[in-house]
Amino acid sequence: MRTYHCFWLLFWVGHPHQSSSTPLSKRTSGFPENPKILDLSRNSRKELNRSKRSWMWNQFFLLEEYTGSDYQYVGKLHSDQDKGDSTLKYILSGDGAGDLFIINEKTGDIQATRRLDREEKPVYILRAQAINKNTGKPVEPESEFIIKIHDINDNEPLFTKDTYNASVPEMSDVGTFVVQVTATDADDPTYGNSARVVYSILQGQPYFSVESESGIIKTALLNMDRENREQYQVVIQAKDMGGQMGGLSGTTTVNITLTDVNDNPPRFPQSAYQFKIHESAPLDSPVGRIKATDADVGQNAEMEYSIIEGDGLEMFGVVTDKATQEGIVTVKKALDFEKKRQFTLKVEASNPHVDPRFLYLGPFKDVTTVRIVVEDVDEPPVFSRPAYVFEVKEDVQINTVIGTVTARDPDVAKNPIKYSVDRHTDMDRIFNIDTGNGSIFTSKLLDRETLLWHNITVVASEINNPKESSRIPVFIKVLDVNDNAPEFAMFYETFVCENAKAEQLIQTLSAVDKDDSFGGHKFSFSLAPEVASSSNFTLQDNRDNTAAIYTRRTRYNRHEMNIYLLPVVISDNDYPIQSSTETVTIRVCACDQRGKMLSCNAEALIHPTGLSTGALIAILLCIIILLVTVVLFAALRRQRKKEPLIISKEDIRDNIVSYNDEGGGEEDTQAFDIGTLRNPEAIEDNKLRRDIVPEALFVPRRTPVARDNTDVRDFISQRLKENDSDPTAPPYDSLATYAYEGNGSVAESLSSLESVTTDGDQDYDYLSDWGPRFKKLADMYGGADSDKDS
Repeated sequence: MRTYHCFWLLFWVGHPHQSSSTPLSKRTSGFPENPKILDLSRNSRKELNRSKRSWMWNQFFLLEEYTGSDYQYVGKLHSDQDKGDSTLKYILSGDGAGDLFIINEKTGDIQATRRLDREEKPVYILRAQAINKNTGKPVEPESEFIIKIHDINDNEPLFTKDTYNASVPEMSDVGTFVVQVTATDADDPTYGNSARVVYSILQGQPYFSVESESGIIKTALLNMDRENREQYQVVIQAKDMGGQMGGLSGTTTVNITLTDVNDNPPRFPQSAYQFKIHESAPLDSPVGRIKATDADVGQNAEMEYSIIEGDGLEMFGVVTDKATQEGIVTVKKALDFEKKRQFTLKVEASNPHVDPRFLYLGPFKDVTTVRIVVEDVDEPPVFSRPAYVFEVKEDVQINTVIGTVTARDPDVAKNPIKYSVDRHTDMDRIFNIDTGNGSIFTSKLLDRETLLWHNITVVASEINNPKESSRIPVFIKVLDVNDNAPEFAMFYETFVCENAKAEQLIQTLSAVDKDDSFGGHKFSFSLAPEVASSSNFTLQDNRDNTAAIYTRRTRYNRHEMNIYLLPVVISDNDYPIQSSTETVTIRVCACDQRGKMLSCNAEALIHPTGLSTGALIAILLCIIILLVTVVLFAALRRQRKKEPLIISKEDIRDNIVSYNDEGGGEEDTQAFDIGTLRNPEAIEDNKLRRDIVPEALFVPRRTPVARDNTDVRDFISQRLKENDSDPTAPPYDSLATYAYEGNGSVAESLSSLESVTTDGDQDYDYLSDWGPRFKKLADMYGGADSDKDS
C-alpha cells in the first residue's frame, strides 16, 4: 500500500499541466511550505494515520489569464476504493463547480472551463466525494480542498487622479515640495514585483523632479521666475515590476503654477510728468494721474504714493486709487496764478508689503518728478475782508458815510471794480453805496428802536465783465442816542375812596425808556408845575425808578368831583435829557370801611365782583351784531345808489339789447323798437334820471320838442345840450346801444371801425360845440388834421 500511494503522488507531480500541489510548489514565501495531507478512511478521519488512507490530495494553484485553446487542467482526484472497474463516480461541488470547474466522473480529472482573474476572485473552495454508481452511496466522506489563482502581471498602475493641479511660490529653493502623486496596482503585492510601482518624470525637466518610491514632486531648478513663465505641465510615469523592462506603466499630468512673491520693485515708466490746472480749481479736485509699474500681481503689486519733497508740499497732495493702483495728485489749497505759476513735486511709489527674502534685489520704491503749471482764469473781485461790521449812530443825517468796503481784481489785468448793494437785502433802500470807491452811506433816517442791526450784501463786479462778481455781507449796528423820553410802563387808572385819609398810598408808578442805557436807567418823577401846589394828591419819587401817589387831604366827594387827572413829569438822566408828561386818571369811588370799592359815579374800573366771562362774551356779541348791522345797512344804501341806469322799458336811452342770433338788423323790429329814436316826441317829458339820487330836487327845464327827424346826429346833439345845461346831471358816461347799423341805415353808422377808410371825409369840428367835457376829444381830433396838413 505504501508503494501504491507514492506512485500516485509522483504521478501528479510529473504531470505536464499548469497546476501544482502544495508540496511541489515553492514559488513564493506566501504559500504554505508544509501542506496539509488529508487521510480520509472509513474507520478513522485522523490526520497522518497511514494505516488506512483513502484520499490523497492537497490545495491546488492555477495561473490566471490562461490563453490556451483547451480547458486548463487543474488536478486529479483519486480514491483508494477505486479498483479501476468503473464502479465509482467522482462528484465536485462548491465555488464554480459544474460551471467554472468540471470533473471527469470516471477519472477524477478537474479542469477550468474559462480564463480566471485573480483580481476578481483569488480563492475557490470546493468539495469532492466518491460514490458507488450501483448503490449511489458514498464510499468516502466528502472532503474540502482549495484552488488558489496564481497572479501574473496583468494590471498597469493607475493614478488616483487623471490630472493634478499644484502650485509653488516662484524663486523657491531647489527641493521645495510641490505635490505628491499616487498610483495603485491591482496585482498581488505579495507575489513577485507585479505590484511594486516606481515613479519617474517624462516631461517637466529640468524644472521639477519626482522621488521614485514616494511620488513626491519637487523643484529642481533655482530661481524660477513667475514673470518669465507661470505655468508648467509635468508628466509623471508609474511603472510596476520595480521599473524593470517588461513592467506595465501608467501616466498622469500635473499642472504646476508658480505663485507670485514680491520680488519686483515698482518702477515709474517716466522720469517726469507735467500737468496743467486752472487756478480756480476747487479743493480736492484731481490734477493728474501717475502710475508706477510692478511685474508682480495682487497684494505684491499694491502701491502707496507720497510726496517726499518739492515746493508744492502744502498746495498739493497725492492719494492712491486702490482699483487701478494709480497715484492721483489733488489740490489741497487754493491756487493763485498771480502768486505762483508753477510747482515741482517729487512723488515716491513704494510697495507696502515687502518680502525680506528679496531685499537684496534693491529698494522696493521709485521716485518721479511732477511739474504742475497753474493757468490763469478771469477771477471775480476779492474783498479785503470776509465780512464787514460798521457802527453808526441813529441820529446821523442822510448821506452820512458809515464805512467803506474794498475789493480788488486779483487778475493781472487789474480791471476796475463797480460796487452795488443787493436790494433784496435792503428792500427799504436805507443805505446806498458809491459805485466807485465802495463808501456806504445812509439814504434814510435810522431808528435804533425800530431796527438795531441792518444786514446788507454788497456786490463787487468787474466793469469790463460784470459776470465776474463777488458778494460780501455787511453788518451795520445802529448805536443808540437818547432820543426817546421815558413813559409809563402801563396806562394807569386808579381810584380813591371817599373816606380816604390823608397821606394814604393809592398807586405806585413805574416807567420805561425805549433808549438803551449801559449803566441802567435813572428816572425822576414829579408833578407838573401847573398842579404841583394845587393838587389834591402828592407824588413821592422813590429813587428806584418808581414813584408813589398819596392823598393830600381827608375825604373826597364824588358828587363834587368824580375824576381827577394828575399830570406826572418823567425825566431821564441821559444826555440830552428827555422828559414826558403822563397823566394818571383817579376816580372817586364809594368804599366800605375796609377800603373796598363799592361803586363810582362813572362805571367802576375795578370792582371786586367784576364781570363774569359770560357777561363779557354777551357784550362782545352784541357789539359784533351791531357792527354787522351797520355794515349791511351801508352796503344796501350803496347798492341803491349804484342800481342800473335803466329799469323801465320806457327809458330807451341806456337800454342794452343783446342779440343771440344773427341777421335781421334794422329790419328786425321785434327785438327793439327803433321808432323812438326817429320820433323824439314820443319820449315822456320831465322824466327824472334813475342812475343817481339828486341832492336837491330841481324842476327840469322844459326844452322844445324836436320835430320828427330821422337824423340821429341832431337827436344826440339835442340831448347833449339838454344835459350840459342841466345842473343836476353829473359827469357820467352812459352806454346807448342802437339796434341798427350798416350802409342800409338811414342814420348811417355810428361805429368808429370804418373811420380808417372814411377819415378823409370826416369833419370833427362839431365836437367843439358839445361843451367843455368834449374839449379834450375835439383837440385830439382837430389837432390830428392840423398835424397832417403840416
